[in-house]
Amino acid sequence: MLSPLESRILDKNSECLGVPINVLMENAGRELAKVVDTFATGKILFICGSGNNGGDGYAASQFLKTKADYCHFREPKSDLCIETSKKVFSQRYSPELMTNYDTIVDCVLGTGIEGALKQPYVDFIDTLNSLKKNVISCDVPSGLGTDHSVIANITVTFHEKKIGMSEQNCGRIIVSDIGIPEEAKTHLNKGDFLRYPIPKDNSHKGQNGRLIIVGGGPFVGAPISAALAATRVGTDLVTIFTPKRSFIPIASHSTAYIVKELSSDNLCMEDVNTILNACKSADALLIGPGLGCEGTTVAEATRAIVESAEIPIVIDADAITHVAGFEPLYNNVVFTPHKRELSRLIGQDGPSDEVIQGLCDNGTVILRKGRIDRIYNGTEIRYNQSGCSGMTVGGTGDVLAGIVAGLLSKGMSNFDSACLGAYICGLAGRMAFDEHSYGMNSEDVIAHIGHVLKEGLE
Repeated sequence: MLSPLESRILDKNSECLGVPINVLMENAGRELAKVVDTFATGKILFICGSGNNGGDGYAASQFLKTKADYCHFREPKSDLCIETSKKVFSQRYSPELMTNYDTIVDCVLGTGIEGALKQPYVDFIDTLNSLKKNVISCDVPSGLGTDHSVIANITVTFHEKKIGMSEQNCGRIIVSDIGIPEEAKTHLNKGDFLRYPIPKDNSHKGQNGRLIIVGGGPFVGAPISAALAATRVGTDLVTIFTPKRSFIPIASHSTAYIVKELSSDNLCMEDVNTILNACKSADALLIGPGLGCEGTTVAEATRAIVESAEIPIVIDADAITHVAGFEPLYNNVVFTPHKRELSRLIGQDGPSDEVIQGLCDNGTVILRKGRIDRIYNGTEIRYNQSGCSGMTVGGTGDVLAGIVAGLLSKGMSNFDSACLGAYICGLAGRMAFDEHSYGMNSEDVIAHIGHVLKEGLE
């Protein structure tokens, strides 16, 4: 079943794939007209809103074989009007109009309702329900999911059923194909930017993501890249916990993040409680960039942190090696492995999609990095092909992990964070490649994350 957000994303991604909204609307009108021609009785009135549902209703006029009249709540948006060869009789809605018709086609409100239903829609729905007419709803009955919902005899919905739909609240449900490409759902595209959580105007520091990064020790650059990438994707506060030997170079590199010094030159068990206490006031944790694999203490501490942290976790780089084989630690985390790390995690080389999906239980997501990234959540696979060949340069994996963890800290789900994170990182890499060709590096990718976000959110 599709959520309202998923429906909007599909529309936008379809447009990116060469199927514009007016074509989808025309197809929806055709399918709606078929249902009306088949199931309407007596005199027919279309009641149209100003959004996409209203546009679907007007589009039905060019395919409808049965005569029908139209009325509207508000003038439809100009970009939603469908040019038709038939003249559509249209007038402003009034409650009295409905008493003169036998079949009402409800094209007023779609899936995008937020909050409590307002007037005049409440009175319209209550009046229509009281008249007990033959009602055909377009996509969803107006008001579905609120305290006031149209009682429909039939609902013709498009592409897939929407969340909350049932025979009890929609009558007979007819699912119609309107030409949305399969890739609009399976492959990441510009519509996926709609998943990004836009900060509220009155929000303040810390309300849009507080991220903990545990990394560094033998390697310095990895946690820096991850932290800067997280800030560029809009995370408010990033704190790096790093061993003694990497503290000074990481702390002196930038003022964009906070740095906390751990107890020794490598992550160890003495650091676990310190990090877990910090996690209590954070929104997400990224563990792994630059930790290394020296000795057993790093692995033991990594597993202890992953086991006990009560916030969403991204496990990257060396941390993947440290938890590999400890399957109870795989629950409700995001893994971001490359080919070799994936083999260690799964326990076999070149695992199939089915094998990987089998590990994705209880909220676990695996972002399999490659020429085309694959993101698994146990039930579906999303594909990302926004990157380029120049991104084989070292450090881009740390950038990706930082972006995903940053999005996770902003309240996005494991799967959505991994999907949008992969897409953003690939686009930033492509921008960097356009500017620097094969001379690009991970810092160039970080520098373009903000530009990608700006363009995508516009």
